[in-house]
Amino acid sequence: MSASVSRRVRRQVEERARSRCEYCLLPQQLSPAVHEIDHIVPVVDGGESVLENLCLSCRSCNSAKHDHVSGADPESGRLVRLFHPRNQQWSRHFLWNAADGRIVGRTAAGRATVVALQMNDERLIELRLLWAGGGWYPPAD
Repeated sequence: MSASVSRRVRRQVEERARSRCEYCLLPQQLSPAVHEIDHIVPVVDGGESVLENLCLSCRSCNSAKHDHVSGADPESGRLVRLFHPRNQQWSRHFLWNAADGRIVGRTAAGRATVVALQMNDERLIELRLLWAGGGWYPPAD
């Protein structure tokens, strides 16, 4: 729903995210498609087009997330809120596994987000391993 976001706000979101997906950390320069603006709380659920509710998302994460705000934790089976980039710290909820290229959920929200956003799709894992081999992924910080 980036159509309702001005260019100025988009630039602010991109700068805050350091031009990388705020879900999987994919840098824009490694993506074949332009990263999109995601409404963390979707407009259909009352989310607004304000900085506090917007994040930068790669096409893969944004397409899979769609208008979801919750998902099942594969460990407990409970329905939990997905990772919220404005309110939660990535490293608390996720871990990069360099050995196999997977993003691992460390918490219920992290695990549910990994599944809901299909972060460990086989083609994404292959790409991450290639990028990691070149020193381009994950971001240094």
